[in-house]
Amino acid sequence: MAEQRTQAHWLEELTTLIGRQAKADGIHDTAIPELALFRSSGPSEPTPVLYEPSLCLVAQGSKQVLLGSELHRYDPAKYLLVSVDLPVAGQVTEASKESPYLALRVSLNPAVVGELVADGASTDSRNSAPARALAVSPVEDELLDAVIRLARLLEAPRDIPALSPLVLREITYRLLTGEQGLRLRQIASAGAPARRIARAIRWLKEHFAEPLRIEALAREARLSPSALHHHFKAVTAMSPLQYQKRLRLQEARRLMLGEGRDAAEAGFRVGYESPSQFSREYRRLFGAPPRRDVEAFRGEPRPLNV
Repeated sequence: MAEQRTQAHWLEELTTLIGRQAKADGIHDTAIPELALFRSSGPSEPTPVLYEPSLCLVAQGSKQVLLGSELHRYDPAKYLLVSVDLPVAGQVTEASKESPYLALRVSLNPAVVGELVADGASTDSRNSAPARALAVSPVEDELLDAVIRLARLLEAPRDIPALSPLVLREITYRLLTGEQGLRLRQIASAGAPARRIARAIRWLKEHFAEPLRIEALAREARLSPSALHHHFKAVTAMSPLQYQKRLRLQEARRLMLGEGRDAAEAGFRVGYESPSQFSREYRRLFGAPPRRDVEAFRGEPRPLNV
């Protein structure tokens, strides 16, 4: 019971810290580039977004994330870890004006992960198959304590340059030595299939508008085509082609919303030659044809992606 009371006390402090910094609904960047805060005064619709390697922690409320056909729920008792870039659909499920959804995201630096692994932070040497790149786990006291110390720095701006890199490194260390450490260790271990899939994902992000040739992607990842497909699905819960499609459609949506491009131009720029195919696949992912989706979206608050 003592541990539960301690966590309750820390979560109450974290709720207060986020609430003071994020007074309005939406995403709030902070003086610590790796730290973003989120607030929502009500539940949201499922929103397709791209999660980058990060730790996501809810102080108040709850959220669910759909990866492929897998549903992952997390709340103040749990944290979400993402080890590679993943296109998902996120939805705030518990929030109100009186008790808003309050959360934060800490971006993870793969270079720091590699340094800590080299220093022996993660000693698990099992040569296991690649693990899913997204997981939910109970939050440990040591990790929660480090996250709160990072959030406290927002109220001590002079300390941020000297102390935030140290606390960010500690957070990465706590993740590596915690329940989900193997997921992070795999992407930093030379020769591991998960690291090779991370290389394939980087290539797809840089070339998503080009026609996808599995043989070329397999050569980039230094895997056979069959091994690429197997390991890629193990890590991302989707095939390379499905992954590329998600990237294309999300980028097309950004072009229409952020740059005012029309549907035909946006579809062409992300690699679609057929406007009708683009419209069909866009509607399947976002629930409405491009023009109708953009018109509806412009009347809504900015979506939450943590």
